[in-house]
Amino acid sequence: MFAIFFELNEGLSIAWRAIKANKIRAALTMLGIFIGITAVVLMSTAIKGIENSIQSGVSTLGSDNLYIDKFAWFSNQEFWKMRNRENITMEDFKKFKELAKLPDVVVPLLYSRQTIKYGNRKIDDGVLNGSNSDFLTTTNFDFELGRFYSEIESNGSRNVVVIGNEIASKLFPRGDALDKVVKIGAVNYKIIGVLARMESLFNSPDNQIYLPIGTIFKNFASRNRGTVTIVVKARNPQMVEDTKIEAEGVMRKVRGLSHKEENDFSVNQQEALTSFFDNITIVIKIAGLFITGLSLFVGAIGIMNIMFVSVKERTKEIGLRKAIGATRRTILIQFLLESSVICIIGGLFGLIAAILLSLMLNQFFPTSIQYDVVILAIFISLLTGIFAGLAPAYTAAKMDPVEALRFE
Repeated sequence: MFAIFFELNEGLSIAWRAIKANKIRAALTMLGIFIGITAVVLMSTAIKGIENSIQSGVSTLGSDNLYIDKFAWFSNQEFWKMRNRENITMEDFKKFKELAKLPDVVVPLLYSRQTIKYGNRKIDDGVLNGSNSDFLTTTNFDFELGRFYSEIESNGSRNVVVIGNEIASKLFPRGDALDKVVKIGAVNYKIIGVLARMESLFNSPDNQIYLPIGTIFKNFASRNRGTVTIVVKARNPQMVEDTKIEAEGVMRKVRGLSHKEENDFSVNQQEALTSFFDNITIVIKIAGLFITGLSLFVGAIGIMNIMFVSVKERTKEIGLRKAIGATRRTILIQFLLESSVICIIGGLFGLIAAILLSLMLNQFFPTSIQYDVVILAIFISLLTGIFAGLAPAYTAAKMDPVEALRFE
């Protein structure tokens, strides 16, 4: 056991002296693993960031929420058929709410797009969400400032709005949005609430505005021909399936469909979105693994070639060490350690570069640095070093000492 530790210590010492003696060549050799590890870590942080962002966005829909809509989410049904369906109206919503018994909450939701202005700042094509005061119970919103609109404001179709964090940042860089008056279309609205930042790629409340549904009908009736979405919140996650079955039956009754007629509406759940985005993430992972794997393979081949050159240049040294008693194992360990040290140093620099790049990218694109990625990067560096150095180390270990000493 002591002999192995002695060989490892001696091998590391020789490897470090060899690297210092050929600094430029060692740096160029590290470049391959540097690029590979940077790519691995960046891919991992980007994928994790995308997953977290998507989960954050999907979570805003609520795991116990159902969305009765004219269109199905990510369905194989023909789009033109769904487009030709009749719009869901507020009358449909009122009848549904009266007949449905299982839901905890039933609220309408209507979307519109308008320009939002404050002074000389504006946001084109802003997303408006119109509902009633119960809509808040179907979300997981947190507030940075203010509150959601009340039942009185909702029933009275008041000109009040709750804005997402990104909207507030663009219109009010100094963070003084509360109680300010913005213009949406040609009408003034008072800001009564600012949502806390959620940072999601999909369905992000950060870039949306919430106001009473009656206000949308009142102020944008001539330009709004949208369909109403009926949001149905189950009493608990265990009752989602029963609530869905009842919702479908009640909606068929509301729409006056016979038992032979197909549904002219869709009951959507967040699972459809989760499944869709999971498939996208899998494709991204496969593509990322292929690219980073190819990068590491090319880097390993480069290291292997340099190590063969190193073995060739140090043939006499190998012969001399063998002549004074060095075993094959000792020589094998020496060159494996040399390639491993090169890879680990290159990998550490690659890891640092990837973390810095991730922090920079996070300003424009969601990333998430995980502790296991650091461990993975070091492990891959070590594994690449062993793989790249194995053939040159074996070539050095099996040399005949007499022939090696004669080498010119």
